[in-house]
Amino acid sequence: MIKIIASDMDGTLLNNKMQVSDANAAAIRAAQENGIEFMVATGRGLTEAKPLLQEQKLRTAYITLNGAQVFDEDGRLVVSVPLDDDMTALSMKTLDDRNLYYELVTDHGIFSNSRVRRIQNVADLLVNLNPDTDYKMAVALASARLEIMNINYVEDYGEIVGDENVHVMKIIAFNTADPVALSEPKKLLLATGKLMVTSSSRNNIEINNIKSQKGLAVAAYAAKRGWTMDNVMAVGDNFNDESMIRDAKYSVAMGNAVQPIKNLAWFTTDSNVHDGVAKAIYKAIEVNAQEASMTK
Repeated sequence: MIKIIASDMDGTLLNNKMQVSDANAAAIRAAQENGIEFMVATGRGLTEAKPLLQEQKLRTAYITLNGAQVFDEDGRLVVSVPLDDDMTALSMKTLDDRNLYYELVTDHGIFSNSRVRRIQNVADLLVNLNPDTDYKMAVALASARLEIMNINYVEDYGEIVGDENVHVMKIIAFNTADPVALSEPKKLLLATGKLMVTSSSRNNIEINNIKSQKGLAVAAYAAKRGWTMDNVMAVGDNFNDESMIRDAKYSVAMGNAVQPIKNLAWFTTDSNVHDGVAKAIYKAIEVNAQEASMTK
């Protein structure tokens, strides 16, 4: 029986307007009414993710920052896996040496040293995930969305990493002009054996503690409920979803997913602009109904 559905956000639960569609919201409520817990598993921070679910008045648990932080349905922090200080310093130096733009995601919010580049990179992500979206429209959407997110702008990241009360949970680096430029730092940082470096689009890399992975976080969350990954449906589209797509019995790739994720998946649903998550949820409800009838 499927007891938990864990869904990625960008390119998965969110459509080309960075919204949870009415169809997806209705399906989430249907899952909850049928005894299936729906939870978000995203590379976003809680302040980026939660407002988008609240717009549809949805109440869920959140695996955020690729597993670095997990919050229960009441918003309580139940897991925290920050980057070690030496790995934060190494990652920043590696990116600075290559003049790459990056942001620090901390337990005190998200920090950027350029509002313009922040908006640009969110817009680029929108266009990358939804190629039919006009770039000017993407910029407008990004600007509007960033207004409801807790993004902090600083001139110098040194004031953040120098504060002993602030813990860096994730670093995300971008290069829209030349995504290949991210390959070398990714390889160098992975070679430490202490970092997990994944991507939520071809234009970024996301740097986490090696223990911070969506698959590990979903498994730990399920275990606290008395379930295993055999009771989990995981839905995703990109490389930072790989661990949960690989480990969940009922793994679902979006129609717009990268091919390696499709190759791992049990099932491929529709795209994010055609309510693919909703269709996956209804399939989960169907699977449970079939299993229930077989046990009668």
